[in-house]
Amino acid sequence: MQNVQEEYTDMYIPRKCSSSNRIVSAKDHASVQIEFVKVDPDSGHMIDGTERMTICGQIRRMGESDDSVKRLAIQRGLLPAYAII
Repeated sequence: MQNVQEEYTDMYIPRKCSSSNRIVSAKDHASVQIEFVKVDPDSGHMIDGTERMTICGQIRRMGESDDSVKRLAIQRGLLPAYAII
C-alpha cells in the first residue's frame, strides 16, 4: 500500500535468509538477524554503515549457520579470504 508521497506504509515486507534466500516467516523463532559494524582499523571507531545478515531457522537446525556467516562475510569483504574461524 502506498501513501500520497508514494512511500510504502502498513505493508509487511518479509525478511529473506541471506544464505538460502528462503523467506523467514513470522513464526520462525529460531532465525537470527546479525548486524556487523564497519570499524576503522586505526581508531577502532565505527565508520558509516553496517552489514546485516539474516539466517533462517532451517539453516541453524542443520548446523550450517557458522559456515554460512563465514561465507557471506568473505563475499561481502568483511573477512579476508584466508580467515580461519
